[in-house]
Amino acid sequence: MSELIVIAYDQPYQAEEVRLKFLKMQREYLVDLEDAVVAIRQADGKVKLNQVFDLTSAGAIGGGFWGALIGLIFMNPLLGAAVGAGAGAISGTLSDVGINDNFMKELAKTLMPGSSALFVLVRKATVDKVLEELRGAGGKVIQTSLSHDDEAKLQAALDASKAS
Repeated sequence: MSELIVIAYDQPYQAEEVRLKFLKMQREYLVDLEDAVVAIRQADGKVKLNQVFDLTSAGAIGGGFWGALIGLIFMNPLLGAAVGAGAGAISGTLSDVGINDNFMKELAKTLMPGSSALFVLVRKATVDKVLEELRGAGGKVIQTSLSHDDEAKLQAALDASKAS
């Protein structure tokens, strides 16, 4: 079962910095991420979500390939590629994997303008090494599906100084 962790930051760039740490830990097999999204509440109050995966582009590329292949069968590969890319882009836009976008936008609306939040959905992790990597990263845990003890350990790691 995946664990949801939401950490709020005072600056718009801080959540992205910590997401990069999570992505580095994933490359080192310390954490298995299902999703990692940065939400930024802009000065005008609007919420912008920065997803890790661009499903629209991925859908367009996949749809273009399959459309061209089907188009070859019916002797019109360019039309097939165009139709396939359009259909793939639409299906990619309508797809929502990982954390629900509406949930993230609603929670991010509670942030102060000019701040950010990191939404992480973790399948599994090497907890002690992840906490060490996050030591001193700052931020405040605002929502999680972790146990109270694990949430307290995470917040303590975020609050700890890097020199410790």
